[in-house]
Amino acid sequence: MLLEKYKSEIDAILSRYPVRRSALLPLLNLAQREEGHVSEAAMKEIAGILNLTPPQVYETVTFYTMLRLKPVGKFHIQVCKSLMCALVGSDTLLGWLRAKLGIKPGETTPDRLFTLSTVECLAACGAGPMMQINDDYYENLTEEKVDRILMDLIRNGTSPLKSGPFMLPEPQKT
Repeated sequence: MLLEKYKSEIDAILSRYPVRRSALLPLLNLAQREEGHVSEAAMKEIAGILNLTPPQVYETVTFYTMLRLKPVGKFHIQVCKSLMCALVGSDTLLGWLRAKLGIKPGETTPDRLFTLSTVECLAACGAGPMMQINDDYYENLTEEKVDRILMDLIRNGTSPLKSGPFMLPEPQKT
């Protein structure tokens, strides 16, 4: 299925790596981009392309939090649960999101709009509590900011409160 649809892209990926196995993450990203998650069929196909066993591919998918085994909502909310974020309120942030969305980590809202997950570290230790929604970071969160972010996403599909990754120290204002 992937090979038929993306043959030239797969060939280009494979050409960048002298060891075929090294193309595993780019191929998994391609599969996830296509389906919204990495399906069992995609894992088997990628295993065949790279001369790996399906369990070798599966262990890679389950190691990286950026790869998913099941579909997620339009907005994938990932709350950082590292020690640094926990010390500044990630549990409180998770509580706000659970109450507002009516779901627990690992669940998706019935309208398939939001999926809530916890992750170990998002590398924004000085800006917690924080969360990542799809590819955007939201840092130094308060309950009011969370309310606004969720409403912005529902209305506009984006929020101006995104900070982007790694914004601390804050840029100098000129």
